[in-house]
Amino acid sequence: MPMHRSNFITRLRVALAMAAAIAMPGAASADAQLDKMRAKVAAFIADKMEKLGGSRIVYRVDTDGLREAVVADLRDDVYKTLREGRIAFSGLAIRDGRVEVNIPDAKGREQLTRKLASAAEDLPTHALTITGSGDGLIRLAPTEAASAARLHELVDDCIAMIEQRLKDAGVTLASVQPEGTDRIRIFLPGMTEPERITAIFARKVKVSFRQVDVSMPAEQAQRGAPPDGTEVLLGFKDNKPYLVAKHSALDGDDISYAGPGFASGTKEPVALFRFNGRGTRRFAHITSENVGKPFAIVLDDKVVSAPEIREPITGGSGQISGNLTLEEANSIAMMLRAASLPGRLGLVEQQVVQPAAKL
Repeated sequence: MPMHRSNFITRLRVALAMAAAIAMPGAASADAQLDKMRAKVAAFIADKMEKLGGSRIVYRVDTDGLREAVVADLRDDVYKTLREGRIAFSGLAIRDGRVEVNIPDAKGREQLTRKLASAAEDLPTHALTITGSGDGLIRLAPTEAASAARLHELVDDCIAMIEQRLKDAGVTLASVQPEGTDRIRIFLPGMTEPERITAIFARKVKVSFRQVDVSMPAEQAQRGAPPDGTEVLLGFKDNKPYLVAKHSALDGDDISYAGPGFASGTKEPVALFRFNGRGTRRFAHITSENVGKPFAIVLDDKVVSAPEIREPITGGSGQISGNLTLEEANSIAMMLRAASLPGRLGLVEQQVVQPAAKL
């Protein structure tokens, strides 16, 4: 019976994670369903913990890393708005946790603030405080409410990532819940080696975007010596060899979001990702210079996708496809997210919980 229950929980997690990621108007409804499901799982796990004992692990998310990432994203948004609006500016920089920029022209300052306010409309995580001075200096920073909403969002992302990575490690009987504003609690019934779980999260997922070398067949390079600066990696699903550059053109730090979704047209499961401002510029440059060539997306030294670049990609987003199941798309997305989450999870405590004494 417990095995049937854990399999059901696994399938429900994947289905609701997909729904939450792709639903636009119904996103709040999907979140509510996910919260209800997690509450049921927590109640079930609490009962098992009382009977079997197990492990309790508490992590804290990196709030300092989050603040730095949010302000860096804001700086990139300001830069993009200024360039697209052809607004003259100088001195764009991050100082004391805020973004500062000097815009001499009053109309330019008004155009920037209007654009940013419009972009933040209906997005509580992007609300800003904007202050100015007579000399044209503008200071921008997230509001306290926006910072709190971003923290809540980060905790939710970390919970989804932890759940998926536990499942990938074969751990299906677990409860992952928020504790306070910046902590995450994991209960693992029957497990008396919490260090085995913490070791999973001590290792950071390696994500890289690399050029594919087409100067020789990958099979030939695998049998002999690959060209300098390249190596042979195997495919995620088919173990097919790929000859790729050792140097990564972009990495996980350039990703601002990753989640499961469906391809338009075919409706096949895919892993979606979006770059931050720096990553968007670099990806646009790379794809512009390599039209017609394949480009490999690598997770932990496995090539999960190697599509041909058909045209310059300037929008800063992409997808990983290739006959993926729902679970595989979700797993890949969560690995991308694990690499892109601001900062790292900090271990607060790990302990073995004894079962309740029988009367």
